[in-house]
Amino acid sequence: MPEELPRHFFTRAFVKTILRRSLALATLVGLFYGLSALVYATRAIFKVKMNYAVVLERFGGHREAITDIGWHVRLPYFTRIEQEVSLMNQTLFLGGHPEPMRIISKESVALWTSAVLTYRIRDLKTWAIENLDPLNLLQGDYDGIVKDILQAHEVNQLISSREKIKDDIFVALKSRPINEGGPTLEKKYGIEVVSFVLKETRFGDKLVEATEEKKRRELIAEADNYSADQEASRIRKLYAAYLESIQSLQQALGRPDGSTDTALLQFLTQQKWATAYEKNVEGQNTIVIQNTQDSPAITLPPAQPHRKSTGER
Repeated sequence: MPEELPRHFFTRAFVKTILRRSLALATLVGLFYGLSALVYATRAIFKVKMNYAVVLERFGGHREAITDIGWHVRLPYFTRIEQEVSLMNQTLFLGGHPEPMRIISKESVALWTSAVLTYRIRDLKTWAIENLDPLNLLQGDYDGIVKDILQAHEVNQLISSREKIKDDIFVALKSRPINEGGPTLEKKYGIEVVSFVLKETRFGDKLVEATEEKKRRELIAEADNYSADQEASRIRKLYAAYLESIQSLQQALGRPDGSTDTALLQFLTQQKWATAYEKNVEGQNTIVIQNTQDSPAITLPPAQPHRKSTGER
């Protein structure tokens, strides 16, 4: 019988085998991970999602738009992914940010306004291949068209006719050439203008305060004018009633030949001053009666005797 090997020999051989296999497995895992990381970093295998597209630049400088959904393979160093473009609806704010933008109206009044454009890329070749930095180019043309239309209106129109101005801007963005004889936004960038919303149009804070002060003064002036009109109407009514009473008195007491007109006028004048005297008898030191050719035929109330106070003797 062969001589039995020591038990510790089998144990040592088993441990070495386990270590070699573990090292080999770790090496394979590391190589696989490194290869995957390299593929991911170089994007040799890339995916085109739904409503997205990828612009691929090949070694010879040819640029190609890939729109097929799914996984694609490219050769590293011989091709380059230039950009990934979304084909979904996208927004573009006036001035490039959602905060209100300062504009000047036709009357040189400063206003703050904000707006948003919704568009969709339809022709990827026109958008990504024929235009360098198309988003910034579109932003400039969009701001220019909107500001031209807004600043051509007066302040009251910008505030009260927002619906009409919004529709006018939408039509201009969709179909009006950027310059006379030039292309429209849709043709130049290969996009479709979906909608335009004028979010806010307001005055500056200082202008609001000045407007409120102006309105307050206008209300005060209007109230003064109304009060003056009421007073004038009251005076006209009193004059009409006074004239009517004189005419009635002349018709009742006067003569047709007009010989009594002077006497009636003197009588009415005396009655006016006598009435004024009767309203303030006490403390009256001076009496003014309209001067006439004849002595006034009126009787003045007798003067009241001066009463002594209880302390006088």
